[in-house]
Parts: sequence; C-alpha cells; structure tokens
Amino acid sequence: MDDEQQLPEVGVGPWEGEWPNDPRLDPELLREGDRRNVVDAYRYWSMDAIVADLDTRRHPFHVVVENWQHDHNIGSIVRTANAFLAAEVHVVGRRRWNRRGAMVTDRYQHVRHHATVEDFVAWARMAGVPLVAIDNVERSRPIERAVLPQQCALVFGQEGPGLSDEMLAAADAVLAITQFGSTRSINVGAAAAIAMHTWVVQHAEISSVQRG
Repeated sequence: MDDEQQLPEVGVGPWEGEWPNDPRLDPELLREGDRRNVVDAYRYWSMDAIVADLDTRRHPFHVVVENWQHDHNIGSIVRTANAFLAAEVHVVGRRRWNRRGAMVTDRYQHVRHHATVEDFVAWARMAGVPLVAIDNVERSRPIERAVLPQQCALVFGQEGPGLSDEMLAAADAVLAITQFGSTRSINVGAAAAIAMHTWVVQHAEISSVQRG
C-alpha cells in the first residue's frame, strides 16, 4: 500500500446545521463527530442511551466463560456476545480479564462475575436458565443436530483444558462443534462465535436487526 494512501475514516464528522432536540444524543459527539465502532443507527447517541436501547431487545441467551488461568480469549467472546446481543456474559473464576480484545464493546455488554462454579450454578438455577456446555468430551452431542433452548447459558471452558469437571457435571446438556481435521479443538473464541450464531439461526428475529 502506498504510504500516502489514507484509509477512509470510520463514522461521521460534527453535526451540520441546527442540533436536533433528542435527549439520546451526546452534545460532545454532535460537536466533535462520532468515530466509534457502532452501527449507523446509533451515531451521536450517548453510551447510556445505546445500552438502554439494547436492553429493550436483548436475546435470552447468556454466555459463560471459566477463567481460572486468565484466559485471553474473553475479550473476543465479549465482543461477539455484543454482536449477537446476548443477555449477559458471565465470567467464572478470576475477576480480571484482558479487555483489549473486546474493542470497547464491554461498555455496551453486561458482564457479571461469579467467584466459583457453585456461585454461578446457584444463580442459573434461581434464574431458571438451563446450562448448555460446549466441549468436545466423550458424552457430547453434535451442536449441529441439537435444538438449543430459547433461554439458556452457553458455557465455555478456557483455551486448552476446556470445562472443569464441576461445570460439566452441572450442565443440562453437553454439545460439541463437529470438526474434520487433525486438531483436537478449535479456539474457544471461535467456538463461542459458532455456538452463538447457532442460537441466532434457531431463535433470532432477523428482521429486527440494526445494520450499520
């Protein structure tokens, strides 16, 4: 690429003309322009207004990640959960996680922490949310042939060891993504994206999507 060639700017510049009378809009963004990574329908909206609007449309599936060894994939999973409008992301184990991969989407996506598997399972049982573990263990069934519950929690282990025995024992179903090559497993961020999209294909109202 030519060093002088510039990539097109993302977003929009300062608002031109009289400012609209809309409480959802952020005066600073109207004045300075909005270069955020958001769909065009949310241009100039404040972060709080975007979150409030998303909360009216969130899907009833949750995403869960065990984080015993500080898994670096959590940021990517949060970003994908935001893209598919998950109800919440639950981080089980270590509270801290690398937010770089989330690309700021964690500001728009609800993320809840549970110190232990026991704490998380207690929350799920009280909320009436079935646990669907995604791991290629011996008793797994192919996700391609499964019908996911409309309300559920898609549960993922960390890169390498996968889900803990305690989490697998608590799961209401255990599914695996069918693979055809030589590697034992795929990246957990990729697995989470496939599982979330499987839920979307089965349950989401595609006509309501907001396009950038």
